[in-house]
Amino acid sequence: MTSTTDPAPGNLAPGVVAADVDAAAARLESLLAPTPLTESDRLSVKHGATVVLKREDQQPVRSYKIRGASNLIAQLDEDARAAGVVCASAGNHAQGVAYACARLGVKATIFLPRTTPRQKRERVRVLGGPWVTTVVEGDTYDVAAAAAGEFATTTGATLVPAFDDVRTIAGQGTVAREAFAQCEIQHGRVPDVVVVPVGGGGLLAGITAWVRERHPETRIVGVEPIGAPSLQAALTAGHPVAVPVTDPFVDGATVGLLGAHTYPVIAAGGVPCFSVAEGRICTEMLDLYQSDGIIAEPAGALASAALDDVEIAHGDLVLAILSGGNNDVSRYAEVVERSLVYEGRKHYFLVEFPQEPGQLRRFLDEILGPDDDITLFEYTKRSNRETGPALVGLELGEPAGLEPLLERMADSRIRTERVDPDSPLFGMVL
Repeated sequence: MTSTTDPAPGNLAPGVVAADVDAAAARLESLLAPTPLTESDRLSVKHGATVVLKREDQQPVRSYKIRGASNLIAQLDEDARAAGVVCASAGNHAQGVAYACARLGVKATIFLPRTTPRQKRERVRVLGGPWVTTVVEGDTYDVAAAAAGEFATTTGATLVPAFDDVRTIAGQGTVAREAFAQCEIQHGRVPDVVVVPVGGGGLLAGITAWVRERHPETRIVGVEPIGAPSLQAALTAGHPVAVPVTDPFVDGATVGLLGAHTYPVIAAGGVPCFSVAEGRICTEMLDLYQSDGIIAEPAGALASAALDDVEIAHGDLVLAILSGGNNDVSRYAEVVERSLVYEGRKHYFLVEFPQEPGQLRRFLDEILGPDDDITLFEYTKRSNRETGPALVGLELGEPAGLEPLLERMADSRIRTERVDPDSPLFGMVL
């Protein structure tokens, strides 16, 4: 395996090759069973292709992250095992480390950002048992990562990066190696297109390293959440650069700085990348659940949500990596809300009601359409004012109903103001 030291500035030679991924696959064979490869009839019909999902949500920790963590920890010598390991994670990598440490008998300290869903925190504790200690630190992955790095320096524990280590990258690359073999068995050929979710770039780098050498005819596409476009920023600048995280909703892929080891592999592979709106991801999460019976976390639905913007020829075999299924059930209310807003069916308004009897009925009769519904109504009567403001949420029967609704509002004597989704006020209702 190649060195894990940071590359020198300007040195963009890839540090992971296909042979590293092959060696990782052999190493993991006794630790992990293959995950299923399933065809999605819904997505295949929609895109005129054969769309298959690599079901990494079926891992013991419900995420592909277990591959990189296990590959790294399995290579530690006795002294390193005795000193223990440390990592930072938004949840999935932490579970992979916890599982590997419990299987291999290695102590771990795991730093989690406060944004990590409760469900993931509990899973880390269950999977790691007495081998794992968790520490909640900071509001983002990057803060937790800095704390984990400091812990490694002061204690001598081995740092197990979530993505930025060649051993982690090689382990995560086994997703493609395994999926391609399954495609040949099930469909008689390898994929024409592979769509890969991107956070810090470990999964994409590992897949790129293996696919570019073993099957260079296959096209690779990276997709990241619009709230953290770290790969696109790196490709534009020619090196990893920090980007502000504007929306942490896709917590499994929300990373503000691409890895120093992942970037050279991706850049050398010439992999394009684009962003997907969080609302579209939510819509895909609901479609996966309702149509395919799959519980996906936001990052897990990222690749299949991006297919609308991927160039797909009729009859192509398209592989989308469903990277994880650690979704807290309590988040589904927000998932539904974001999906409705993205689809144009949910809107919010500030309404100035004249403080006279019958004004709410007038609003219902004159403004609301026959298929529209009030989902939020917050109003406090002010006895010393002629009007009273209300925050009103409306769900439309169809997105096309917005323009007629706005026209009816303009014609009414009740003053209304639409709440823009980009405004700070919108954050109070979403």
